[in-house]
Amino acid sequence: MTHRERWVRTMHFQPVDHIPDEEFGYWDETFWTWHEQGLPREVQNNAQADRYFCFAPRSYVPVHLGLIPPFETKVLEETSSYRIVQDGNGVIKKIHRGPKDSIPHFLEFPLKTRKDWEEKFLPRLRVDQPERYPENRPDWEQLKARFNSPDWEYPVGINIGSLFGWLRDWMGFEHILYTMYDDPEWMHQMIEHLAELFVTVIRRAVEEIRIDFAGGWEDMAFRQGPMISPEMFREFLTPRYKRITDLLRAHGVDVIYYDCDGRVIEAIEPWLEGGVNAIFPCEVGAEREMTDPIRVREKYGQRVLILGGVNKHALIAGKESIRAEIKRIEPYVREGGWIPHVDHRCPPTVSFENYLYYLDVKRDTFGIPRPEEFESRPEIRRIKSRPGYWP
Repeated sequence: MTHRERWVRTMHFQPVDHIPDEEFGYWDETFWTWHEQGLPREVQNNAQADRYFCFAPRSYVPVHLGLIPPFETKVLEETSSYRIVQDGNGVIKKIHRGPKDSIPHFLEFPLKTRKDWEEKFLPRLRVDQPERYPENRPDWEQLKARFNSPDWEYPVGINIGSLFGWLRDWMGFEHILYTMYDDPEWMHQMIEHLAELFVTVIRRAVEEIRIDFAGGWEDMAFRQGPMISPEMFREFLTPRYKRITDLLRAHGVDVIYYDCDGRVIEAIEPWLEGGVNAIFPCEVGAEREMTDPIRVREKYGQRVLILGGVNKHALIAGKESIRAEIKRIEPYVREGGWIPHVDHRCPPTVSFENYLYYLDVKRDTFGIPRPEEFESRPEIRRIKSRPGYWP
């Protein structure tokens, strides 16, 4: 069974030889910490870690939905303790120097007014920019043949962008929330433009390529829940999600998720109404107070697919907690429709020893061969030779 067959069958609650072996990734500081605990120093990023731990990759159709061109990235001020930079989204932020990853302090957002939208963003969000379209790649026909081949070994996905998260990045949390209340007409206009852009750009790809899943990014929730109410969700977002997912489902793509951290419980119903049927990374929380995947499964059954849902706090706590966490989710994972992995990027507070133990327990519990058991298989040699997630 290829990884593609395994992945698709798992997401459709069908029997498999074993569930897919995937993980979400790691913070930069995690690599620095683990280097002192035994991780080879040549493993310095997520792509290298995926090969080192022998996870099976996915492949992606190369569509470009974001800003073209991005804003100029530049350093505006630099001292021994911090840098002030403008990033590709046009956001000006202060980044403190130090040995640990830190959240930047945002100083200024580029999208403040309708004039900013019309002059700074609409020219970068045109549908007719040739760089967006995968058919303009010289190897488009080769890509189509590769991904459509019955011998292609990896699940094929497509990016479906972001309707709230990108605007939040361009406007800032406070401004986008006030705008949704004070100027809903403008907010509808911006979200509608993004939805039209996404549908237009992905259309040819889904018409010409066999695609297994679609994923977007929509970070809009924290510990207490989404930043907008279910009513606002349904007003601004759900109808646009439906436009995107209707196109996908018309061409056989029925595994659709948006990457959203935090407590997403209140977003599940509006997402389902918009045709989104999977949650990722299903961040559990210290006391399972955020998004407990078992509660999701018990309430929604096969209506909601799960990617993630292994509580990182169990890995921090130690081996006994790791065993208990895997045992807790085991019967639900075995039902199908769930690819378990750590519920966010693995933090440096998880020791390298505990992480290796977690992988062993997960693999042994779900019948996933350990790398040393199938190192000689051609499939694994090919996986480890890949430069990243896009074979």
